[in-house]
Amino acid sequence: MADRNNFDVIITGGSYAGLSAAMALGRALRNVLIIDSGKPCNSQTPHSHNFITHDGETPKAIADKAKEQVLAYDTIKFHQGLATKGIKTENGFEITTAANEVFTAKKLLFATGVTDIMPAIEGFADCWGISVLHCPYCHGYEVKHQPIGLIGNGDLGFELSRLISNWSKNLVLFTNGRSTLTAEQTEKITSHHIEIIEKEIVSFTHTNGYIQQVVFADGAAHDVSAVFARPAFQQHCAIPETLGCELTEQGYIKTDDFQRTSVHGVHAAGDSTTMFRAVSAAVAAGGKSGVTINKELIEEEF
Repeated sequence: MADRNNFDVIITGGSYAGLSAAMALGRALRNVLIIDSGKPCNSQTPHSHNFITHDGETPKAIADKAKEQVLAYDTIKFHQGLATKGIKTENGFEITTAANEVFTAKKLLFATGVTDIMPAIEGFADCWGISVLHCPYCHGYEVKHQPIGLIGNGDLGFELSRLISNWSKNLVLFTNGRSTLTAEQTEKITSHHIEIIEKEIVSFTHTNGYIQQVVFADGAAHDVSAVFARPAFQQHCAIPETLGCELTEQGYIKTDDFQRTSVHGVHAAGDSTTMFRAVSAAVAAGGKSGVTINKELIEEEF
């Protein structure tokens, strides 16, 4: 390359979606830079599930193998760093890292994921991804038929009660304060023998992230083997917004079916774009995005 800091595509985020897109682009002979900060949101998760050929492997093992295979393509480069700024230029885009390194590209892909905002419950963050779970399709089978707690109120509490009842009939819904469930929702939940506890939660008793009890403000406690919860989140990277990319009402980067954002030349894939936070979904979205980006480049060049 004439300019080693200039690429066809810069991918910010080097986990499943980013690596999948990079492989598609590398096989299309594109010069690609992957910038990754090395802080995946699933770093505490002991095992990944519901991804054929990799069921039960650690998230790191899957990512490490993917990275090794992706970097076998000699037009793909991996850079350890944190992207902090992005601007539109005459010929494409410019990305600056926290170390003031500047890279340019014709196209951008953001596969940066989201940052979960941990609630003010002692032990919640320690258990997150281990025994405090987000996705029953990824982790529900491992806690099937066990005593499971659900943290949610209103529509979320109702949805969790209905969803997780497929994996266990030994459920309790913690509204973490006064219930905002409708009378109809309350009746439906209790008719399925799910207890509703409206006490404020102050902490989790756990051993190395494996929860044993939910402890309330009044000192009482409730035994559980796992908890399902959906904490608030924010975009891990603010650059797409500064470039003008639209967000959905839920706070995800808005994309079309081909992972294109509202800004031409800027694409997004993975957890930052969807509530389907699964390895398989991220890999699929990344692969689709890589193909779409290459097609855009071809159309602009030919």
